Amino acid sequence: MRTFNRLLAPVIFFIAYTLFRSSLQQKSLKKHNFVMKLFRFAADNGHKKALSVYGHLLHFRGDGAQNRIQGGIYLQQAAEKGDAKAQYQMGKIYESGFEHYFQPDEGKALGFFQLAAEQGHSLAVRRLIDTYTDGELGQMPDPDLVLKWQAKQSQL
Repeated sequence: MRTFNRLLAPVIFFIAYTLFRSSLQQKSLKKHNFVMKLFRFAADNGHKKALSVYGHLLHFRGDGAQNRIQGGIYLQQAAEKGDAKAQYQMGKIYESGFEHYFQPDEGKALGFFQLAAEQGHSLAVRRLIDTYTDGELGQMPDPDLVLKWQAKQSQL
C-alpha cells in the first residue's frame, strides 16, 4: 500500500497544485482545507515538490507556532531531497533560528545556502556573495569565493 501511495503522490500533488492556483478554491475554507489535505498526502508520501510547497504554506502562512514548526520540518525534508527553494529557506531559518526547534546554526545555514546556490537559486547566490564579502556566517572575507559566486550570478 505504501508503494501505491508513493506512486499516487505526484498525481495528487498535481491536482492539489492546480486547485490551489485556480480561482475555484478562493474564499472557500472547505475547499482550502481539502487542497491542504491533498498537499499533505503527497508530502507525507515523499513527493519533493509537495514537501516544499506544503512546508512553505505551513511555515509562512500557518496559524500558530506548531504549524510553522511543522512547515519547517517539511521544508527540511524537501531541502534534503534537493529542492533549491527549500534549501534557501532552510538557510534563512537556520541563520536566525525559529522557536525552540530550529536553533541558529551558521554552519547549517551556510551549507543550505551553498546547496541552493549550486543549483542556481539567485537569492542563495546573492547571500553567499554577501557572506564572503562581509565575512558573515562565521566565514572570513574571501575575495576568491566572492568572484566565484559573482560568476555564477552572471550565468543566471
